[in-house]
Amino acid sequence: MRKKLKALLLCAGYGTRLRPLTLTKPKCLVEVSGTPLLKRWLLELERIGVDEVLINTHYLADKIREFVDNWESKNLKVKLTYEKKLLGTAGTLIKNKSFFKDSTCLFLHADNYTNYDMNLLLKAHEKRDKKCYITMLIFKSFEPEKCGVVELDSNNIVTRFHEKVINPPSDLASGAIFVFDYKFFNFLNLLKPRPKDFSKDVIPNLLGKVQSCYTSSVFIDIGTPENLKKANLLV
Repeated sequence: MRKKLKALLLCAGYGTRLRPLTLTKPKCLVEVSGTPLLKRWLLELERIGVDEVLINTHYLADKIREFVDNWESKNLKVKLTYEKKLLGTAGTLIKNKSFFKDSTCLFLHADNYTNYDMNLLLKAHEKRDKKCYITMLIFKSFEPEKCGVVELDSNNIVTRFHEKVINPPSDLASGAIFVFDYKFFNFLNLLKPRPKDFSKDVIPNLLGKVQSCYTSSVFIDIGTPENLKKANLLV
């Protein structure tokens, strides 16, 4: 019997850089080629065999709930968790630890667009170096100064991480998509103070223990009107 596969899909952000579009629509429901980003992700997670997905909400949460209430799937169960106050990416993950018990875990942001086959990331995690706790999807960025960029060793293990720095030493960026096993929470529980942001508070404590998985597929952060336009042109 295979281990369950569960995902946390982050959807709570304000999407301020996409205003005025996001004044009445949460960023995860912004459409690329007529299809909301959230729908694209749910379809992909269903396709790769995810059993259950948890979506965190905050800004315009009622719009996301309405979308999920109309979501129909026999294979993928969708749950919502509302945050009255934003917990941060790591904070959300830790709060919902029990959701992932005895499962392989996927952790991702709904505001990214990619045509990448997520099955490849799962396979990379299975083959990761034994000393690595998690596997991170990375891609080549044309704007690395706006990303979290990584430096790798000869085994493609992350040795350094730079979050949005001037003149970054690499153009290999984190896609902010991670795979890990439930026991990774044991490591998270040891971090003091309690981490809030996954990239800023967790990754720097994991150097040498993060396996990278590179993709040359399209990968775009739908955080600005320019990137949204770029994604629509590519689909």
